[in-house]
Amino acid sequence: LLLLPFAALLLYQQSATFRYFCKLAFFTCWIVAVATLLSPFVALRGRSVENMKILCAVIRPLKHVYGIKMQVWGSEHLDIKEPYVIVCNHQAFLDILGMVEVIPERCVPIAKKEFMYMGTVGWACWLCRIIFIDRHKRADAIDVLSQTAKTIRRENLRVLIFPEGTRNQNKSMLPFKRGAFHLAVEAQVPIFPVVISPYWDFFSSKEKKFTPGMCTIRVLPKIETKGLSPKDVPKLTETVRKAMVDVFSEMAANCGDLRAEHPLLP
Repeated sequence: LLLLPFAALLLYQQSATFRYFCKLAFFTCWIVAVATLLSPFVALRGRSVENMKILCAVIRPLKHVYGIKMQVWGSEHLDIKEPYVIVCNHQAFLDILGMVEVIPERCVPIAKKEFMYMGTVGWACWLCRIIFIDRHKRADAIDVLSQTAKTIRRENLRVLIFPEGTRNQNKSMLPFKRGAFHLAVEAQVPIFPVVISPYWDFFSSKEKKFTPGMCTIRVLPKIETKGLSPKDVPKLTETVRKAMVDVFSEMAANCGDLRAEHPLLP
């Protein structure tokens, strides 16, 4: 038992797979711990979008723990007073670190309903007014989005959605689900595409790789939806996806150039 910590330390230094799972476990423990400790305090305020500031503040230090440098370009696009919808590509749990870097005031993510039942984490999400959608019940999901469309205009809220619907570490993006775009059109608010650069230089769940690295986030100019109707949603979805895929491909090429210039990078 006395030698166990030394054995674990040695294994951590020698095994990339062991380091991967240790870092993954630490991330989970951090989220559960801060949710458990902070939930009673934010509960005093009640369910409020202002609680998102606290949630973001306790998640941001994780980038320093993992040695991930964040570069954000175009954040000035989000500095408008009106409500809007943010759509972002979805690669891994690390997207949370990118999300808290760019998320503006009075903005809440839309998450799958399963998160609501994750103990204190679910309670913390609920207190931060995160919007939950049951992906398996289309009628319920449509109803939630319709109610959200009314709420974001009435209360001047912003909403962040991952339109791919699931994590994707491939070389491009999955087809986009149209819920985010129906929401923006129904509320008649603009869409801001946000693209997070590929992680594959420093993170891969398939290869069990998790090292320090550099992540770039680009906020693209807004795309207006005023005057659009539900019949315009398919074209709008593809327009936004194409713009994001082009930027993602450019970022991927830049990652390759960086590796060529600096072969010692992880």
